[in-house]
Amino acid sequence: PGTSTPMATRQRESSITSCSSASSCDADDEGVRGTCEDASLCKRFAVSIGYWHDPYIQHFVRLSKERKAPEINRGYFARVHGVSQLIKAFLRKTECHCQIINLGAGMDTTFWRLKDEDLLPSKYFEVDFPMIVTRKLHSIKLPTLLIAECVLVYMTPEQSANLLKWAANSFEAAMFINYEQVNMGDRFGQIMIENLRRRQCDLAGVETCKSLESQKERLLSNGWETASAVDMMELYNRLPRAEVSRIESLEFLDEMELLEQLMRHYCLCWATKGGNELGLKEITY
Repeated sequence: PGTSTPMATRQRESSITSCSSASSCDADDEGVRGTCEDASLCKRFAVSIGYWHDPYIQHFVRLSKERKAPEINRGYFARVHGVSQLIKAFLRKTECHCQIINLGAGMDTTFWRLKDEDLLPSKYFEVDFPMIVTRKLHSIKLPTLLIAECVLVYMTPEQSANLLKWAANSFEAAMFINYEQVNMGDRFGQIMIENLRRRQCDLAGVETCKSLESQKERLLSNGWETASAVDMMELYNRLPRAEVSRIESLEFLDEMELLEQLMRHYCLCWATKGGNELGLKEITY
């Protein structure tokens, strides 16, 4: 993750191809993960004494008290400069209509430095060990919006709870939007479940979709500070009347009861955490 030495490469390949258990994989990977810390500390020190400008690395890496040797600093300067020049050349040739996949990204700050130069690609991905990615996420202070449309219902309640806890614990200021089924305990809900089962599609998390209250309670019990939920019929009735009139004139619907029944079995939920200074708690549809 941090260095590109042949040894690190060989260690990573070994951990992928020959580990016989999760514990042995973890042990083999530990040394590779350590290279991220080593490289990050070296870059942080070199930046601190003026080798190159990087205002972002300080947010991810502490400044080590240990002074790095000049040959190490100059080596990292050459590495950063060389890689940066090639990245920018590719971006200019493609006019940024491209994607970048940064493998073993560690605490790399290329994304933000490219953004400062108005050189962001269409997509930018970073790949690394989960522990390193999580650490980096914790260091990023941007407000974060997470969206799940008919996703949680396909997870077991335990799995969706773990996802919601992770999201609530990973971001200081965040909002979670969830759209899925609700009121699934009645006859109409049971018919929906049976129809999906016939298509080999099981709603593993349907027990959490009993009511608007159960939807809100799931969010509140997994680290979110506020939670709201409305069924889609209520939302539909609050849509701008001009828009409703426009779409209802597009085609005739003679069974309004069926529409209402369907809409009462889907809901929109949203939860917030932190962001008081931004007014996140005040957000509504």
